[in-house]
Amino acid sequence: MLNWIWLGLVVLAVALGALTGQLDAVTNAAFTACKTAVMDLALPLAGIMAFWLGMMRIAEKAGLVAILARALRPIMRRLFPEVPQDHPAMGSMVMNMAANMLGLSNAATPLGLRAMQDLEKLNPRPGTATNAMCTFLAVNTSSIQLVPATTVALLAAAGSREPTAIIGTSFIATLCSTAVAIIVVKFFEKLPMFALPRASAPAPSPDGLEAGPDETGSTLPNPTTPLQGWAQGLLAVVACLFAAVFVLMAFFPEHFQFFVNRVRGVLSFTGAYSMGEAWLSKPWYERGIATISLLAIPLIVVVFPLYAAGRRVPVYEEFVEGAKEGFQVAIRIIPYLVAILVAVGMFRAAGGIDLLSRPLALLLTPLGLPSELLPMIFMRPLSGSGTTALFAELIKQYGPDSMIARMGGTIMGSTETTFYVLAVYFGSVAIRRTRHAVAAGLTADLAGVIAAVIICNIVFR
Repeated sequence: MLNWIWLGLVVLAVALGALTGQLDAVTNAAFTACKTAVMDLALPLAGIMAFWLGMMRIAEKAGLVAILARALRPIMRRLFPEVPQDHPAMGSMVMNMAANMLGLSNAATPLGLRAMQDLEKLNPRPGTATNAMCTFLAVNTSSIQLVPATTVALLAAAGSREPTAIIGTSFIATLCSTAVAIIVVKFFEKLPMFALPRASAPAPSPDGLEAGPDETGSTLPNPTTPLQGWAQGLLAVVACLFAAVFVLMAFFPEHFQFFVNRVRGVLSFTGAYSMGEAWLSKPWYERGIATISLLAIPLIVVVFPLYAAGRRVPVYEEFVEGAKEGFQVAIRIIPYLVAILVAVGMFRAAGGIDLLSRPLALLLTPLGLPSELLPMIFMRPLSGSGTTALFAELIKQYGPDSMIARMGGTIMGSTETTFYVLAVYFGSVAIRRTRHAVAAGLTADLAGVIAAVIICNIVFR
């Protein structure tokens, strides 16, 4: 399906450009997209990938990934029945979903790419997406988001009286899109048109974990090795410290601000620390979610190496070994990024998005969907930056507290840049036959849009 979509975007872009006299814009958009794919996306991702793959290597060697997978085994077993229960892919997928829920985009993408690499190790048909890969991509592109931080920030920057008003509507809409994603991806995988071809290689061992050394020559830690006492003590101290910071920031922000300023004074730091009026004016539950997002990465960076060191894992060596994969993955996805971004850029420059929006406006406006949102809706599966730019224009034109702005923000919070995600994730493991992943992702996006329209018409009318 992705072959035909990509070909259709390119052909339509050239045809429209020729008919409307915009061939120069189409050509420039193609070259700009090439530069964006490499310089703005792939290369910056290399450093982030190196960091997170290094941390994941430490977590895997310490047994943390297996512990996480076992904790959520009942849910993951139903979603991914073909993945062995204790395989590292289970833990990688759980961590990616958690990062998406918390809005940690810098962590979610590397963790998702690691999950795809783990799933590829179970793939007996190289180049063809497995059912587990398609399910993971469908859940990933529609994942439940607790706080749409980017959207809220845009509304707040524009002077909205209630920039957080869309948090509830986005959460409900994304619940709907995720439920639909799971249902349709399981339905599509049973259709003959999406059937898996005959395997070209024997399937991996049933337990999914080979005995002895892994591909780098080192061995997994003995799961019965106890955590050393000093590590238990330090982990307990870290847990108490982070719990105290969470309670203070979420429920007593004035006290936290006062305490930090006292510490800064003792340490002779210049300048006073201020959490800002925006933070202090939030209700406690919004501060709580934001605090979890703020503390999540520092907590991981401390706990993973500390736990691993307590189980006698050489943390520095393992981090470096895992980080080596980061640059390789970033280079591997460049052709896929260039392909999808060039097609999208050309189609947008030719006016294809506007052309699709006009005939549907007459049909959808009476159903409660403002026609002004259609360009943004069509752009959403194709480009995150393009969607953000269109949403910012809508806020500027109609106001941050208008129905159009709130509905647009809810749509952004409940949908994903499906084609970009598919290109990056499948590109990282050289998957060319994506089977039903595109159809499931787009169906989930449509469900998110429909749910957003219905909920916003109920809540904000």
